[in-house]
Amino acid sequence: MRKPVLLRCSLLCGLLLPIVAGAAELYRYIDDHGVTVLGRQGVPPEFIGKGYEVLNDQGRVVKVIPPAPSAEEMQRLLADKARASSDAQLLRLYSTPEDIDRARDRKLAEVDGLISAARSNLQAARTQQGNLQSQAADHERAGREVPEHLLAQIDNQKDEQLRQYKDIARYQHARKQLQASFAADHQRLGELLGKRR
Repeated sequence: MRKPVLLRCSLLCGLLLPIVAGAAELYRYIDDHGVTVLGRQGVPPEFIGKGYEVLNDQGRVVKVIPPAPSAEEMQRLLADKARASSDAQLLRLYSTPEDIDRARDRKLAEVDGLISAARSNLQAARTQQGNLQSQAADHERAGREVPEHLLAQIDNQKDEQLRQYKDIARYQHARKQLQASFAADHQRLGELLGKRR
């Protein structure tokens, strides 16, 4: 019979020990009036953001919870974190600034190829429109009405030219952005490699 009682006692002690240990903790924080408050009930939610200290039963600080960062500090921390991540990726991708130059040249060549293809498509649409307009003029000179499908094809070629102009403008804008991005990467990698030396 002694075993079950002993077992129950050790279980009860095991359950109560964290409660008793937790009860020995004190929380020190500053309230709205600038007064330092010591309490065993924890820190009220409205004061947690200001930071607080946890003390043991002898009054020694066992844990310090720093104040929450301000909006400006949080923004700076996030910017620093993003910059560190960007720097790490840059160092993974490139070993030297010349690597960046080669990657830039490859990308710009790709974009130049797209611009060239769009210009060829634009010229083809112009030529096709000219042919269709010539056919329409032949109908008019012969005193016949221009067929609807021919007018629709002319409109399609005009729309195609407009699409190609937009594509060319978009590719040229992308080219400028790529040049600026690679220039910034080139400069930043130089700075990072200079810090390593």
